[in-house]
Amino acid sequence: MKYSQSLLTGLLLLFGSSAASAHNPVFSPGPHVLFKEGIEVHVSLDRDKVGQEKETELGLELTYGLTGDWAAGIELPYIKADDRADKARGTGDGRLFTKYRFWRDDSLGVQESAAVLLNVMLDNGDDKESPPLGSGTTDTLLGFTYGYESLKWYRWTSLRYRRNGENGAGLRRGDKLLLDFAVGIRPTPPSYLRPDTVWLLELNGEQDQRAELNGAVLADTGGSEWFISPGIFWTQRNFAIKAGVQLPIASDLNGSQAESDYRAKLEFEWHL
Repeated sequence: MKYSQSLLTGLLLLFGSSAASAHNPVFSPGPHVLFKEGIEVHVSLDRDKVGQEKETELGLELTYGLTGDWAAGIELPYIKADDRADKARGTGDGRLFTKYRFWRDDSLGVQESAAVLLNVMLDNGDDKESPPLGSGTTDTLLGFTYGYESLKWYRWTSLRYRRNGENGAGLRRGDKLLLDFAVGIRPTPPSYLRPDTVWLLELNGEQDQRAELNGAVLADTGGSEWFISPGIFWTQRNFAIKAGVQLPIASDLNGSQAESDYRAKLEFEWHL
């Protein structure tokens, strides 16, 4: 009897339309989309450190469910950046995004799905500060993601490609390829009326091409980094909290570049 109740509540958690049950990794995308005509309010706090440079970003994100498989939204960031000598704070580049889930297969207690996504990073950040808070370019990112979700286990993978533009000074940052693998486990059976916890572990890889200045390749740019990223996803009905930290485990950077020290993220989601 208890198992049947757990199975039923688990199915409600997995496939319910009003709960914040769309479990996605912390540092990489998953295939879940918002329910039709739903609204998601998302607040995130990111903290990165690379050598002597530190950056804290507060982001406000609004998402709307166009259909049960297609969502779109906007993100507005506020950034505080510090390097060795200078400090700056202000608005960063905004982001428009959309995700379309083109495949979904449901079975008893299991859902598999896949989606494509498109992000456009706008050239509207404050690039007059030192260090600049905007890139000075309009960039695009195209990606694919797959997810498997059961009552106990989760797994995801994603592949993304970011194409960077050229700013007014002739600088074009190198394009970036991102590859992610993630797993999750729910220690206790889910119940729709009780808080639900999923522990996450991600492997995130980034491959950056060299930057160019007026067509000339810059030596101290580009390379690859890999991160191991433990995290947690906690949900209560239509409210969710995600948190995690990225820790570097391998890098192969070109020339003289500071390696990443860590990246931390805390997110709050509210589905309306």
